Amino acid sequence: MRISQAFLVLTLLGSLCDAGAAQSTAGGPPAPSQSEVAHEPSTSSAGVIPPAPDAPPSGILQPSLDKVQQTVGALKLDKWKRGTVREEANANISDIQRDVQTTLPSLLKDADAAPGALSQVLPLSRNVDALYDVLLRVEEGARVSAPAEQVTALQQALVTLQKARSALDLQLQETAAAQEKQVTVLRTTLQAQAAARAAVTPAPVPTCPAPPPAKKAVRKRKPPATTPQTPPAATATPPKTGH
Repeated sequence: MRISQAFLVLTLLGSLCDAGAAQSTAGGPPAPSQSEVAHEPSTSSAGVIPPAPDAPPSGILQPSLDKVQQTVGALKLDKWKRGTVREEANANISDIQRDVQTTLPSLLKDADAAPGALSQVLPLSRNVDALYDVLLRVEEGARVSAPAEQVTALQQALVTLQKARSALDLQLQETAAAQEKQVTVLRTTLQAQAAARAAVTPAPVPTCPAPPPAKKAVRKRKPPATTPQTPPAATATPPKTGH
């Protein structure tokens, strides 16, 4: 009797475990929503096509910028829910269009004219990062107030811009690494040349200090010889004669 009860308990436990495993396999974890995919932070370069070494910044960014401009231009805010969200989205859309049409073209031109110059590409990268942040705020507001098709269009533009700026950041990193390598090689070459010159050039031979010049003997001048003066001869007085 005890054996039968134990067997029955084991059978029930096995059935429960099999049912749970089957339910886990059939259901699985919920798939992430499209919004979660769009806002997933990029922690690596996976999914980002590395740009060609000679690809200009405009070649990397321009397709995504065109996508952003087309998307925000097609938004119909009159279909959004009224309120502060729609008003903020309207202001942000105006900023995006002004940036894409006015500011970014000159930055792209400067960056293309100086390939490999980080000082020209960094301002462009900062502007694109700011543009992404503004577009992200529009997309977040759309998820609250806009129709689903407009939310989807904004999310696709956001993903496209994210991939483009990640590709630009990757090119910046590769350019900086190449320049650092050139500086290291140049420094090593200069140090080797300086060491070679030091080995070839003989050390200067120490020289004894020159003796001080001999002092000239000062001859004392003898006073000029004085000729003795002879007293004048006495004049003879004639003898007196008596009368």
